[in-house]
Amino acid sequence: MNKKPYYITTAIAYTSGKPHIGNTYEIVLADSIARYKRMQGYDVRFQTGTDEHGQKIELKAAEAGITPKEFVDNVAGEIKRIWDLMNTSYDKFIRTTDEYHEKQVQKIFKKLYDKGDIYKGYYEGLYCTPCESFWTESQLVDGKCPDCGREVKPAREEAYFFRMSKYADRLIEHINTHPEFIQPVSRKNEMMNNFLLPGLQDLCVSRTSFKWGIPVDFDDKHVIYVWLDALSNYITGLGYDADGNHGDLYKKYWPADLHLIGKDIIRFHTIYWPIFLMALDLPLPKQIFGHPWLLQGDGKMSKSKGNVIYADDLVDFFGVDAVRFFVLHEMPFDNDGVITWELMVERLNSELANTLGNLVNRTISMSNKYFGGTVENKGISEDVDEDLKSTIIAAAGRVDSKMNELRVADAITEIFGIFKRCNKYIDETMPWALAKDESKKDRLATVLYNLVEGIAIGAVLLAPFMPETSEKILAQINAPARELSDLGEFGKIPNGTKVTEKPEILFARLDVNEIMEKVEALKAADKAEQEESGIDVEGKPEITIDDFDKIQLRIGEIIKCEAVPKSKKLLCSQVKMGSEVRQIVSGIRQYYTPEEMVGKKVVVVANLKPAKLAGVLSEGMLLCAENDKGEYVLLTAESDVPNGAEVG
Repeated sequence: MNKKPYYITTAIAYTSGKPHIGNTYEIVLADSIARYKRMQGYDVRFQTGTDEHGQKIELKAAEAGITPKEFVDNVAGEIKRIWDLMNTSYDKFIRTTDEYHEKQVQKIFKKLYDKGDIYKGYYEGLYCTPCESFWTESQLVDGKCPDCGREVKPAREEAYFFRMSKYADRLIEHINTHPEFIQPVSRKNEMMNNFLLPGLQDLCVSRTSFKWGIPVDFDDKHVIYVWLDALSNYITGLGYDADGNHGDLYKKYWPADLHLIGKDIIRFHTIYWPIFLMALDLPLPKQIFGHPWLLQGDGKMSKSKGNVIYADDLVDFFGVDAVRFFVLHEMPFDNDGVITWELMVERLNSELANTLGNLVNRTISMSNKYFGGTVENKGISEDVDEDLKSTIIAAAGRVDSKMNELRVADAITEIFGIFKRCNKYIDETMPWALAKDESKKDRLATVLYNLVEGIAIGAVLLAPFMPETSEKILAQINAPARELSDLGEFGKIPNGTKVTEKPEILFARLDVNEIMEKVEALKAADKAEQEESGIDVEGKPEITIDDFDKIQLRIGEIIKCEAVPKSKKLLCSQVKMGSEVRQIVSGIRQYYTPEEMVGKKVVVVANLKPAKLAGVLSEGMLLCAENDKGEYVLLTAESDVPNGAEVG
């Protein structure tokens, strides 16, 4: 019997540095879906990989004193190591520096150029280097990149463009007629209302200002711009050929069943990618799911804030399956999730050690104590047994429904509902009391049989999410192999099955204070390393002395300061520079009181275009540095420099 193919992909990870746990969440999420689909009987193809071109990589490699290829080789190796550490079952790890991928991207570019969908022109706009994106003035947020919030700079260069508007109406129609195409629905509404319906601009698809990219083979001063290169991996990794000589994998698995991506890159996958495919006359993926972010307790993870958590550190503390459980269970369907060390300990103790581990341990121990480890259904049932069975069977059905909707956290909640019901069943039946009455021996055997069967069903369902734990549980109770389709019936454990003599402790309870002491030691070591080498920040393109001369820095003395009404972040300072007084608004209220500001001699960007912040006019900028705690510290004059003096 031929299995139905199912093709799932993650976004390919950008090779700018080691991925933190928020980045790692996506590969674990995709793995759990891929594993579940295999259990449903699908022939699954699971692809992940790395995105390795672009100006940002070129700059980072230069800073490191190595070639871009050496840089991406190192980072791609680290990413693959972490994906493997997390026990993810991908079938293909593609790199955009792979020769076959680069060759096909060149052919795709030429094909679209010959078709007239790509044309040469000039790009003039505001460019964000970290995001490698051009923006118009109207797209900026507070004058900065709408995606990452960093500074943008004017740029003009010759470039090739893709005619996006040519396919916009067709894409709108597809989205409207395929409600499952973009999930969750909130992401679809965002794309339609913010980008498609207002009208698409043509997209820049080549660059000349850097070299680390795939060359346009008929115009080699251009390199192919990131999204046409990166997005094409979903088909090149299957053996797509722009000349039509596609490989067997492409013929079997395309179109993709699911592109799993972070919500921050939803626009590129739901607008650019489908339009590229339309231009190539290829089928569109069936579904694109933009998952939310996993945040640290105090916000988005940042090395400068010192709040980055890495998967390998978590695994050292808690083990692979505990980390998998946490990131999958704590992430809502449509809202950002939160991770902290303390929360990890709490969940491990309550859910994994108490609910699951203790249940398995008690059940096996009682089976050994009362029946020498032999499990047998004597058929002595009571009403509570029927409730247990119906609850477990219904939960198994709900797991299937939740997984078909990609509600992974909800599916795990249903599975742990099975284990909680089994724990309640122990309290209801009190096996230790039954054991004291010889006439109740058959009833006791039935109770323990029901517990072993309930654990077996829960463990089978747990396999996609916590594969090693599932395997350990099933081995300890000596449960036979079971398909998902078999979980609709209670009582598959054969009579006479023998459980292990000594149950393994699946998850030991942890002391939160001991863990936090170790975490603080880890942070201290990281901080010491940072202090020794300084804090690494994103590099920016080189500037000339002419560029620097455009900025006027002056010393200003703060003579008055007050909080901005209706804002928790802003302070409004009156800054004296020579004979004039400027009003400057700064987002540093959480670091300084108005009283602390008065009298400071600060460095001011004096020729910054005035702007309104929270309705208050700001006529400059106070310069600050960010310390290793993510706090902003004002740059001040070291000695008695007169206000108004020029810095340079």
